[in-house]
Amino acid sequence: MSHGKLHYGWIVILTGLLVTIGAHGFGRMSYTLILPAMKDGLQLNYTQLGLLGTGNFVGYLIMAIVGGYLAARFGTRIVIALALLLMGLTLMLTGLAQGFGFAFAMRLATGLGNGAAYVPAMALGSAWFAVRRRGFATGIVSAGIGGGTMIAGLIVPLILAAYGPEGWRYAWYYLGGGALIIAGVAALLVRSRPEEMGLGQVGAEQSAATAPGRTAGRVMAWGDIYKRGPVWYLGLVYFMYGFSYIIYMTFFAAYLVREAGLSPAAAGGLWALVGGLSIFCGVIWGGVSDKLGRGKGSALAYVALAASYLLMALVPGAAGHYLSSIVFGLTAWSIPTIMAAAAGDQVGPKLAPAGLGFITLFFGIGQALGPWVGGLLADATRSFTVPFLLATAVSLLGAALSLRLRPGEHGNGG
Repeated sequence: MSHGKLHYGWIVILTGLLVTIGAHGFGRMSYTLILPAMKDGLQLNYTQLGLLGTGNFVGYLIMAIVGGYLAARFGTRIVIALALLLMGLTLMLTGLAQGFGFAFAMRLATGLGNGAAYVPAMALGSAWFAVRRRGFATGIVSAGIGGGTMIAGLIVPLILAAYGPEGWRYAWYYLGGGALIIAGVAALLVRSRPEEMGLGQVGAEQSAATAPGRTAGRVMAWGDIYKRGPVWYLGLVYFMYGFSYIIYMTFFAAYLVREAGLSPAAAGGLWALVGGLSIFCGVIWGGVSDKLGRGKGSALAYVALAASYLLMALVPGAAGHYLSSIVFGLTAWSIPTIMAAAAGDQVGPKLAPAGLGFITLFFGIGQALGPWVGGLLADATRSFTVPFLLATAVSLLGAALSLRLRPGEHGNGG
């Protein structure tokens, strides 16, 4: 436990918030805003632009899996700092691109840094906070996703306007510089576990502190993660989120503009509403899972997500669009937050990054399949209604599966 008024765990978790601002906000979400000017500047076609996004996601998925193990092996601080350093440099180098090949290589490398920074950062709550506060702490870290998206949304258009046709290059320079600054802060302030500073977890009784990484009286090894059925089941639950939410996100603007008849500006305004509200959703739903248990919290979040998809599919007009956007914004990152806490519950604080990295593989497979299946259905039916209904059904299946989540040996199930 802390000997002062402010436990150092709060400093660590707020630094984790900065990490996700840089990793997701600067590294992933900003690309959409820079894309049109970058297309014109490099004379790329839409297939190439899509491949740039694919390259970034492939890099992210690889290191989301591997980065968790590296953090468990070498320490969270060194992995996060080096990952953000890689991100910062490759973001800036993207601004020097003269053609598709170099831009693709840089986006792939940025994705590698993104995954290696994000997963260990999301696991900080499991390392530093006791079970009853773990979801809330992880929610603070996940708030950086929406926060980074909002920051990028504010500064990137200003940079593009200020520098003219070459503005997209300067946007990458500024974003890369921001990532480098955050890398320095992370290297200075992040600590992998409270034991490094002679502390216990936030909210834990000194006498009841559970040794990290222990289960059934012995130290859990990396290989044990693969042998644990509840971890595989957690991955299955996470798959349902990856498959369903990405359908909604992928076709959100296309539906509103092409089928609902909104202007691009109006659709952009609704997406900004989603981004702003999503800043708070991790804290809200992480706290809910602390109170109700990960299973019930996850089920409730899945039902809310399903409601947002169903509203978009079946309720025409502004009322449906706004209600759907508000509900989704308040729930968008709920499942990643709960899954990060649940991974720590299952494998213990020390191996939480590795456990989260493993179940992220299931999420990634779902995220890869969702847009493809949704696109096939949209082409076949000439409407986005059926893809949204599919997302609704898969999300409800995720809710049902969540209710059967087993309590972790290190934490909160239910």
